[in-house]
Amino acid sequence: MMMLLRPALAAGLMLAGLSGASGQTDNSQAPGQSVDWQNTGRTYDEQRFSPLSQIHAGNVGQLGLAWYADLTTDRGQEATPVVADGVLYNVEPWNIVTAYDAATGRQLWRFDPQVPLRFGRLACCDIVSRGLAYSDGKVFVGTLDGRLIALDGASGEPVWSILTVDNSEGYTITGAPRVYGDKVLIGNGGAEIGVRGYVSAYDAATGEMLWRWHTVPGDPALGFENDAMAIAAVTWTGEWWHRGGGGTVWDSISYDEDLGLVYIGTGNGSPWVQHWRSPGGGDNLYLASIVALDVETGEYRWHYQTVPGEQWDYTATQNMILADLMIDGRLRQVLMQAPKNGFFYVLDRATGELISAETIAPINWATGIDMATGRPIENPEARYGTIPVMVSPGAGGAHNWNPMAFSPQTGLAYIPVTETYMAYAAAEEYDPEVGTLGTAWSGHDDIRREIATYADEHSKGWLSAWDPVTQTERWRVPYAQKGSGGVLVTAGNLVFQGTIGTTFAAYRADTGEKVWEMPVQNVPIAAPITYMVDGVQYVAVNAGWGGGLAHVERNAYSDLLLGPPRLLVFRLGGEAQLPPMPAESFVVPELNPPPPATADAETVALGEQLYGQNCALCHGTAARGGVKDLRHMSPETHEAFADIVLGGSLQANGMASFADTLSASQAAAVHAYLIFRANEDWNADTGREAQ
Repeated sequence: MMMLLRPALAAGLMLAGLSGASGQTDNSQAPGQSVDWQNTGRTYDEQRFSPLSQIHAGNVGQLGLAWYADLTTDRGQEATPVVADGVLYNVEPWNIVTAYDAATGRQLWRFDPQVPLRFGRLACCDIVSRGLAYSDGKVFVGTLDGRLIALDGASGEPVWSILTVDNSEGYTITGAPRVYGDKVLIGNGGAEIGVRGYVSAYDAATGEMLWRWHTVPGDPALGFENDAMAIAAVTWTGEWWHRGGGGTVWDSISYDEDLGLVYIGTGNGSPWVQHWRSPGGGDNLYLASIVALDVETGEYRWHYQTVPGEQWDYTATQNMILADLMIDGRLRQVLMQAPKNGFFYVLDRATGELISAETIAPINWATGIDMATGRPIENPEARYGTIPVMVSPGAGGAHNWNPMAFSPQTGLAYIPVTETYMAYAAAEEYDPEVGTLGTAWSGHDDIRREIATYADEHSKGWLSAWDPVTQTERWRVPYAQKGSGGVLVTAGNLVFQGTIGTTFAAYRADTGEKVWEMPVQNVPIAAPITYMVDGVQYVAVNAGWGGGLAHVERNAYSDLLLGPPRLLVFRLGGEAQLPPMPAESFVVPELNPPPPATADAETVALGEQLYGQNCALCHGTAARGGVKDLRHMSPETHEAFADIVLGGSLQANGMASFADTLSASQAAAVHAYLIFRANEDWNADTGREAQ
């Protein structure tokens, strides 16, 4: 069922009258001065704007590599580093924290929290970490197995460690902690595995838990924690609590110090298909919502739900930016967010009132927002059943975790935008023990193939300069493919972004003109930062392809030749050089021909079912794409398949053993299905037939 799309967005108008939000550091840059970046969004408002301007649009052409550090884990490098007192702190997959001299790159210490490798299987979108926080001499990190750890910034030794989740459930932490005064806040992930979301506040000095706020209601028979949960329960039906409900706070948090409000973004439903979690429908509060909480008590203040009855993985966890904007002649305290669903929202951050909302990319699940109610005007065909339907955006969203930024100088938000499409279908039956999403990943192959072909031909990405007052696009930088990184904007009239072309680039913030670009041998998908040490401004970014960006349509990136992942640090006049690309970087793994398909139809059908239940989330629908495109395994991987899937031989890379859910014969059936799929698509992908 191919659904109609909205027309492309029109070019924007000029903005008039704007005042930036409070809380920015002083813009003076005296000789010998140091300017830190201590939280993932730099300031509480999460603008990712730096007042530094030593590097500017006029001299950025002199930017060169100051130093770099090789990163040890070849998975998605999504972290925003932090800098304090001349030390740069970085975090890699598996939550390994390293401290460097921020000017020279000399390693000062390294801390490995020794996350049990089995937790890699619970991370739906790679074993990533998106950042750290620094406060009062301590570095704070959340770990994949759910711990929140405070490290001594000077030595790297743990000061305290607290388990924030129930490890018997499917919780993980991939987001960055936030420190607001004497409190450190952390959320969690795991909605795809079947958990109940919440956010917690801890005493930054001792690790004592101060408050916790759940995002969806629990079992009514046990009583509700607060009035907000009782109100939310009315919007659910059935026995949703047995399946967790979802709504995890897996990424963005921001804070208004004057209002005393913390803003959290909540995630998707668990399971995805609403019929299986809330069979009578309902809004399912507080899924896919922006929620304001009192920072001192964690008490609910207001919410705005972006997607009532969410069932497309349209999380509202993407970064939320606070600013003061002149709108209709009135200075408004606003919160801005561009979540997965394709809209850019501007809310009054004191009350939650919707001020405006417009699309940043073509979508087809809704035709707009009803400003009288604040609710989306849904396309009823997007409420999918068991027959696959093409919906845009897909689960990857029009804007995902890759942070956008906002400049109070230009009044523009800079957003990494993607145009995506996906086939959604509900399972005929649902067993949470074998499939936690409630979706169907196979069947109706002719429809799925048609949708996949359309998605391959129409998916794209660009950097958008968005005017939040007029809700229009000011300028755009298109990329050949989607997959470019997060954004930094500076007072030097510069926007920095890593590109899918394995480069790091700078654009004029006012016009979008590219003024500098450097090949860096990998894709910097993370957001950059900038800081100053002893009067010298630096720009730093992690470069390492992976994470959710690499989960879909991997065959479209078969010519993406990658070197090792690295932390890259630049300065004016930098003269460091990256070593030559290793020879193996020029080998395209997708070109391995498959072995002959010899299994019978019954075995292949069983393998298809088991693949959908256990593998599709990370390796793509119908084995198309994912962290690793399994249609194009090497002969060595085929030989070691059972040892990988059951023996856990690659668990250090995040591929944990499935011996607890798959028997040897079932694993063999999955292997047979993958060989069948490889042969099925080989001719179409390469123009050659398998032998």
